[in-house]
Amino acid sequence: MCSKSVTYYYFKEMFVFKLLLTALCVLGAFASYGQDKRPNVLLLSIDDLNDWIGCLEGHPQAITPNIDKLAGKGTLFANAHCQAPVCQPSRSSMMTSTYPSSTGLYFLSPGIRESPVTKNAVTMPERFAKEGYKVFGAGKIFHHKLNNSVFKKVGEYLRTGGFGPSPKKKINYPIGHPLWDWGAYPNEDQKMPDYKLAEYGKKLLSQKFDKPFFMALGFYRPHVPMYAPQKWLDMYPLKDIKLPVIKKNDVADLSDYAKNLTSLNHVSPTHKWILDNDKQWEKATQAYLASITFVDHYVGEILKALENGPNADNTIVVLFSDHGFHMGEKEHWAKRTLWEDGTRVPVIIAGKGLNAKQVSKRPVGLIDIYPTLLDLCGIEKDDKHEGLSLKPLLNKPDAEWDTPARTSFGLGNHSIRSTKWRYIKYVDGSQELYDLESDPNEWNNLASDPKYADVLKEHAKWLPKNEKPILGKGSTGHKAYEASAEALKK
Repeated sequence: MCSKSVTYYYFKEMFVFKLLLTALCVLGAFASYGQDKRPNVLLLSIDDLNDWIGCLEGHPQAITPNIDKLAGKGTLFANAHCQAPVCQPSRSSMMTSTYPSSTGLYFLSPGIRESPVTKNAVTMPERFAKEGYKVFGAGKIFHHKLNNSVFKKVGEYLRTGGFGPSPKKKINYPIGHPLWDWGAYPNEDQKMPDYKLAEYGKKLLSQKFDKPFFMALGFYRPHVPMYAPQKWLDMYPLKDIKLPVIKKNDVADLSDYAKNLTSLNHVSPTHKWILDNDKQWEKATQAYLASITFVDHYVGEILKALENGPNADNTIVVLFSDHGFHMGEKEHWAKRTLWEDGTRVPVIIAGKGLNAKQVSKRPVGLIDIYPTLLDLCGIEKDDKHEGLSLKPLLNKPDAEWDTPARTSFGLGNHSIRSTKWRYIKYVDGSQELYDLESDPNEWNNLASDPKYADVLKEHAKWLPKNEKPILGKGSTGHKAYEASAEALKK
């Protein structure tokens, strides 16, 4: 009897042990499955790219088959805007999901860690590393030194060489800032930093990792100098170049402050210089288009590597630019404006579990990308973020969307972009209002027309209620802002 009891309890204990072991194995398998199946993130940044891509129809001659193909595989946000029309504050806003008016980061300096608001902010790559993602970075994601310090702290980072090699003598713009030039240079793609970036991305995307990855690859073109090897310029014969459509005296209906803010103490060429020098408008347009097509090719190389590699079915791809770029529109060159050409950017989100062949015309911002990726990857949201998840628009691109896109260029200067309208309020109290459906070039300022008083009022309520003072000093943006303020006193 005693022997039978011992045997009975022995087998009972063995059965329970095996049951517990099986349960632990099943739970472990589920935990492993859940972790392994979290989507990868591939973030593709293109520096200073405006809407001159095929799917946005910003220029009739733009050749961008790879970006267009990606747009067809996901959702193209055709009404996306930066939160600052300058590299550093735009990228700071996106990588922390905070507005410039909340941080005081309006211009090219200082950086994220110099603002008390974002000094200890968990940036996008840091958050994904914290969530167990393997992190890779290369090229321009943050501005300057923060790329290396952030990515090296949580993962891997490749320096690609910045804006690349330059000739001993400038090609077309002999005066001004060293970076401001355009033309055919160097003689082969392999000498370009973006080629090195693409090779790095392709190598990584051919590998399978033991946990999901967050990979951010930042292209430098078409940022000035607008250089690309000759073969890319040959795709746009100079004699056939179509210039942007311009209205003579376009800025005549603007306040002096608005005109000064976009013309005083800027490093880009004046529109007058471009017009006074034979064929330079055509040459600059050719070089900008060539630079765009060059970078599109290497975006395609990375996307091809993703498609042919082991991560194709489990990766979310986000392509964006940090701000727009004027090529003579409104008598302005480069960035640093609150108009459509200065704020509008390409944003495309495609990949695992997302709808394809969608276009959303709802106003969104780069500030929304961080919370969107957290949402798509099943990661708890950060209550400090000021952006919104775009998941509702990824599910239904024409869904109700009450929040407009806000862009700032210095304290008191803000643009509010809704689905139909652009409203601008400057620090001097002057205003602009454009109906983008009937006036896509923003040629007719309607702000002084009494019948649009309600439209002005509706958009003005989205202006920031409290604004942090401007941090830093000495950059082009600081100088333009200060010069405009001084001109007001005269």
